Amino acid sequence: MSVEKLAARLSKISESQTLAMARKSRELQALGKDIISLSIGEPDYNTPDFIKDAAKLAIDQNYTHYTPVAGFQDLKEAIAAKFKRDNNIDYKPEQIVVSTGAKQSIANVILSLIDLNDEVIVPIPYWVSYIELIKLADGIPVFIHAGVDANFKISPAQLEAAITPKTKMIIFSTPCNPSGSVYNKQELQALAEVLERHPQVYVVSDEIYEHINFVGKHESIAQFPAIYDRVITINGVSKGFAMTGWRIGYIGAPLWISKACEKMQGQFTSGTCSIAQRAALAAILADPEVVKPMRDGFLKRRNMVLEMLEEIPGIKTNIPDGAFYVFPDISSYFGKSDGENIINNSADLCMYLLNSANLALVSGDAFGDDNCIRFSYATSEDKIIEAIKRLKNALARLN
Repeated sequence: MSVEKLAARLSKISESQTLAMARKSRELQALGKDIISLSIGEPDYNTPDFIKDAAKLAIDQNYTHYTPVAGFQDLKEAIAAKFKRDNNIDYKPEQIVVSTGAKQSIANVILSLIDLNDEVIVPIPYWVSYIELIKLADGIPVFIHAGVDANFKISPAQLEAAITPKTKMIIFSTPCNPSGSVYNKQELQALAEVLERHPQVYVVSDEIYEHINFVGKHESIAQFPAIYDRVITINGVSKGFAMTGWRIGYIGAPLWISKACEKMQGQFTSGTCSIAQRAALAAILADPEVVKPMRDGFLKRRNMVLEMLEEIPGIKTNIPDGAFYVFPDISSYFGKSDGENIINNSADLCMYLLNSANLALVSGDAFGDDNCIRFSYATSEDKIIEAIKRLKNALARLN
């Protein structure tokens, strides 16, 4: 009989709670339960036709062979031009690495830069995979809490206080998953001025939700010359172009970091899917305004969600400026009960909602803030309306 013994590194990391809740929802739906899931971060829009046409053409043109590890040259050139056009950042094509989704891009960077006991500053709330990837690299997450009253954005003073001689990196997202918060140019410049004083600290800026921005121009922290050579910009086509299943992410980085990421990727996956890269080329060359109807649709849903949540006692929200999430503080319900279940934390509340209201949300502890829960409004208006009705009725049973 074999001995079942997994590698110790696997015990360091946890399953993604967003994916776990999505799986649980599918399992219950398969049993006939009428589950409404607002747990997954995926646009419900379809990939635009012009992008699909580019993929079909690529098949006909026999783009069916191995690809360069860092991506097709013309795609890297287009990404470099996009960074200049949209973000005022100068990257050469050799500073670009195309990966199988932005998650792999982030993994490449963290595994290339973080060593045992290196500290990585992570503002709370954070995307679930940041922490697990840092732990996988034997790094130490250092948290800065920014709650709903601060619009979930850290201050320069908080950043300064968190930096130690062991700090190697800060990683954050803007627009943010899960809060929807967006750092403006002045806020990013203030953080950059702090980082300028600490040349050992690298910056991973996750900008995958760039095109889902409700307040105007997206701003990138790599635009500030004093820290440009320490910033790794993460982006991709999954969210902005409704291309989650195509699995295309990319980085712009200092050349020595991009080469390290290429080396790392070369041993994991090599180059990503040839057809997906040709589709991504069409997306990146396009005027970003082609996604305006989708962005407008998300804005309409955001406003609807906020209006409906205002009618529920004990829920406190910010006004998300981007992405497609709301991250309300629900801590006023802690300690309450329906007679059978006592709500002690956000996980208890999410399980209560799943079991009693057939409503799947993700608990805030997955993102570092146990006072909150995450709504994804990347679904139909009818489902959103029904979901919040279920939420309101379920919460009313707690006292």
